[in-house]
Amino acid sequence: MQITQIDHCSVVISDVERSRRFYRDILGLKEINKPRTFDFTVLWFDLGNHHIHLLLKDRPDTISPRHFALRVQDAAAARTYFREHGVTTQETTPIPGADRFFIADPDGNRIEIIQWLRPYSSEENARPR
Repeated sequence: MQITQIDHCSVVISDVERSRRFYRDILGLKEINKPRTFDFTVLWFDLGNHHIHLLLKDRPDTISPRHFALRVQDAAAARTYFREHGVTTQETTPIPGADRFFIADPDGNRIEIIQWLRPYSSEENARPR
């Protein structure tokens, strides 16, 4: 297994419009479409080789969606590697063009392992109008 870079950072938010204004208008980040397969509220912002994902929650809880993602060249090999080392893998909502899953560190912090099979397309993930 070879980790190539951090892929994205996810941040829990409690007010979509307030957060959108801050990340888009104050920080000047470009908002892009979230994956069309996601049926929950999340904002995605593009930073070139990295994204920031803002996840709407009523309030923080003990089982949090917060995580960071590590990009790998071969997600299938990474699954095998973690299982061989006694690390549980958890499958998650698919993203078109990606193979991904979650693991947890010894303290329970979530880490996404992701392999992009093709570049992410905001346009492909736009909801039909």
